[in-house]
Amino acid sequence: MHPMNNYAVHGIRFIILLLLQVLILNNMLFMGFLKPYVYPLFVILLPLNLNKIQALFLAFVMGLSVDFFENTGGVHAAACLVIAFVRPLVLRFSFGINYDYQTLKFYNEGFKQRFNYLAIMVFTHHLVMFALEAFSLKHSLYIVKSTLLSGLFSLFLMLLFVQLIRNRK
Repeated sequence: MHPMNNYAVHGIRFIILLLLQVLILNNMLFMGFLKPYVYPLFVILLPLNLNKIQALFLAFVMGLSVDFFENTGGVHAAACLVIAFVRPLVLRFSFGINYDYQTLKFYNEGFKQRFNYLAIMVFTHHLVMFALEAFSLKHSLYIVKSTLLSGLFSLFLMLLFVQLIRNRK
């Protein structure tokens, strides 16, 4: 794929995930407190050949954009920065030698590897986000409950999106 097409695809993905999050998903609460977050998928699916500074910058912009619409003061930006920072380690852990030798094709990898990668990234993002939102160890139960339940729901939706994208390729 031509680099300009690649930029266009990621730009469109940014806009779609941001609009989906702020216009639809932010207005949905399941069981009174459960809110899915799919916008981290933008950071999770960033190209592997991006250098760390570019990945951190794009993650920050995505998180800050969500913070702007939710009025959350940087919680989403911080969570996105954390997952962008740990992303190379999680990729290496999940995909092993394919990542090390830059032969990784995310959509061609096995379900187990994709699931591990997505799950680690989603739960890391959610843990950081809910911990910063609560900002107190007195709310540990809330942090754990929200991370697990929202994380599972978000992971399910992201797996659906990834499968839809995979089927289109």
